[in-house]
Amino acid sequence: MPEFTLRKVAIFLEEIFHDGGPPPDTPRQRGAIAALVRNPFAGSYTEELQTAMEDLKPLGLMMTDRLIDAMGGPAGIDGYGKAAMAGAAGELEHTALWHVPGGYAMRERLGEARAIVPSAMKQGGPGSRIDVPLGHINAAYVRSHFDAMEIGLPDGPRADELLFVLAMARGGRVHDRMGGLTVDQVKGEDGLR
Repeated sequence: MPEFTLRKVAIFLEEIFHDGGPPPDTPRQRGAIAALVRNPFAGSYTEELQTAMEDLKPLGLMMTDRLIDAMGGPAGIDGYGKAAMAGAAGELEHTALWHVPGGYAMRERLGEARAIVPSAMKQGGPGSRIDVPLGHINAAYVRSHFDAMEIGLPDGPRADELLFVLAMARGGRVHDRMGGLTVDQVKGEDGLR
C-alpha cells in the first residue's frame, strides 16, 4: 500500500461582492482546499497505479469535510471542481490518481451532485499555480457557473510531492449574462441539463 504522507493543508475562501457592476443580493462564495502529499511513485515508472486511488479516498473525504465546514456548511453549494499537480520527479499520470477520490468525495458529501466534476492536471514545482475549473454540481451546461480558481502554494509541490485541490462555490458568476441553461431550468437527470 503506497504512503501518501500529508505535509500541509491550506484553505482559501473568497466572497465576491461585485465585479464592476451592481452588487448581488447575496455575495458569491468560492472556496478551495489544497493538500501537499508525498508522491510514492516519484522517481520511477510504476505500471499499476489505479489501486492507489482507493488509498486516497480518506484524504478526499477529509478535504471535502474541511472545505464544507470552512464555507459554513453544505447548504447552497452548487459548484465544484478539482485539480492536481505533480512535482518534477512525478509524472502527469500521477495526478490522475485524484479523479476518483476527489470527485466522489464531493459528490458523496454534497448529495444530489450529478454533473461531472471539472478537473485540471499539470506538472510544476514550488510556487506553481493551477486553475481549478468550476462547474454546476447537477448540470454541466449551466454557463453561469463556468469559472476557475487559481490556487498555488509557495513551498510545493516539491519534486517528490503531489498537490491535490478541491474547490466549491455558492452561486454563479456575480454578473453572469451569457444565457444558456439557467439554474432554475436544471432537471438534474443526466448531469448535463
